[in-house]
Amino acid sequence: MKSINKYKRLAVNTTVFAIGNFGSKILVFLLTRLYTKYISEDGMGVKELLETTALLLLPVFSFSLTEAVIRFGLEKSYDKRKIFSTAGILTFLGLALMAVCVPILRFIPFLNFINGYTVLLVIYICTSAIRSLCSQFVRVRNMVKLYSLDGILATLMLFIFNIFFIKTLGLGVKGFMISVILSDFCSSAFLFITARLDKFFNIRYYSKKLATTMMKFSLPMIPAIVMWTITGLSDKIFIEYMHSDRVVLGEGTVGIYGVANKIPNLISMVSTIFFQAWNMSAITENNSRDRSDFYEKIYSAYEAFLFIASAGLILLVKPVSAVLIDTTNYSDYGQVWKYTPILIIAVLFTSLDQFLGSIYTATKHTKNSFTTSLCACVLNIFLNICLIPAWGIYGASIATFLSYYLCFWIRIIDARYYVPFKFDGVKSVVNTVLLFVMSYLTITSCSLLWVCTVAVLIFLNNYKALLLTLQKILGRKSSSK
Repeated sequence: MKSINKYKRLAVNTTVFAIGNFGSKILVFLLTRLYTKYISEDGMGVKELLETTALLLLPVFSFSLTEAVIRFGLEKSYDKRKIFSTAGILTFLGLALMAVCVPILRFIPFLNFINGYTVLLVIYICTSAIRSLCSQFVRVRNMVKLYSLDGILATLMLFIFNIFFIKTLGLGVKGFMISVILSDFCSSAFLFITARLDKFFNIRYYSKKLATTMMKFSLPMIPAIVMWTITGLSDKIFIEYMHSDRVVLGEGTVGIYGVANKIPNLISMVSTIFFQAWNMSAITENNSRDRSDFYEKIYSAYEAFLFIASAGLILLVKPVSAVLIDTTNYSDYGQVWKYTPILIIAVLFTSLDQFLGSIYTATKHTKNSFTTSLCACVLNIFLNICLIPAWGIYGASIATFLSYYLCFWIRIIDARYYVPFKFDGVKSVVNTVLLFVMSYLTITSCSLLWVCTVAVLIFLNNYKALLLTLQKILGRKSSSK
């Protein structure tokens, strides 16, 4: 019964996170329609670059301590007051350093898009870091319902602020940044008051010994997270600054590419909801006797779901694009759907990379996250240089996919040294090939019948893994183990 309980616990936590996050995340995607209506392609390019820059700087100056908060906070041997206070004080010190460094970045030629947004960028990173620290600590205390409620309220606030600052006041990119800042600030205040975090934060709870332990754990993760962000940022930087006689590049193309990434994020949205619950299970079940079997069943089902969901999204890419993107004022957004299928496959493998990365977190081998991410980053930059001048957005999409795919194969081999579990490599390759066939048929506007046929083949190749895990959750014995 013990093994069955862990499946049910994971299912319950995933359900709670889904209830609390799914509706709010759908609202975020609906904001894409607002952005494409009121922000030009060039403005969208600046927005994408600023967002990615913030994602790059956030783990560097917050020392990626939220990962340490989750890892050590879920262990009963650590005092949660010391964890929150120590992480909080270190984060504030890092943010103070960030406030000094960020204004200098605008003098770097390829980061000149920061001009005019420096102060907002600093505040944006600060509020994001504080909100992340508070929300992850709430998760550590198993207050998953409050965590989910906060997700709903924060997104509603973001939605309202965006409408006010972008649609009503016409502030464009600045309106977007102000909206995120106010939403994160309100979320942090709500969590701090509701969860009574003041009881856990006090300078006297600061532990130098714990600070050293947490930093040793989190510091190797900073370059890993940075590498992932650089992979995303380099695409946009190269698209903006590279020159080509064959394709159109520049700020407007960055905006198109950024919007094209929004639709694949529907896959990322679902995988993130699952990962919030899975990360907790991976840590709490790290020392269980049937850990490998647990990983095998969950990974197989997760992989199967991602391939089926990706096939479904590629199949529906045109109608989904029509819903999420408004081409009324800027008609160039109408071509976004053509670049989406390959990015969907890239996001699929990003999700699998994230799952495998949880093994490094649970087993405290965070250095491996860095080395595997470094391989992906180096390949991505090399491929961007080679492919973007020739193929533009398609080149960036292919470079992104191949870098994540390389990381996947490195991690599926390396991570299973720490948690051995069975993996069907042939099945994975067949699924990937079928998705690319679907993508080609969709991009070239082939018969819908052929696209549906390939989608059915992907479903038939994967549904059994989902059924086996469902049997585990329902407590039924499976005929195959």
